[in-house]
Amino acid sequence: MPPTSADNSADNSADPESALPSVTARVLAFTSVLVGGAAGGFIGYAFAELGGFAGASIGLLTFLCALMGAGGVAVVAVLTLRALGEWETIRRRDTEAGAGRHDRARS
Repeated sequence: MPPTSADNSADNSADPESALPSVTARVLAFTSVLVGGAAGGFIGYAFAELGGFAGASIGLLTFLCALMGAGGVAVVAVLTLRALGEWETIRRRDTEAGAGRHDRARS
């Protein structure tokens, strides 16, 4: 027999809370990676034009710079999201510890 919603409510309280950042933060991080890649591509194209490259070498340099720009921004975005997740965990733990101290003071 499949579990009912009443059975699931007891299980959900025991599940650990997710350390994932909010959806908004993840969407902003993804958007920043795309913007970083586009900026890297524009810079690579400008270097190729200034360097006098022609043909496929312009495309290759543009592509490599776009990858480097996106990769650099992705590293920063991942580190930022991880720090945000840790900060939320610490804040939640401090809030729970503060509530526990407040409850003990009333007793």
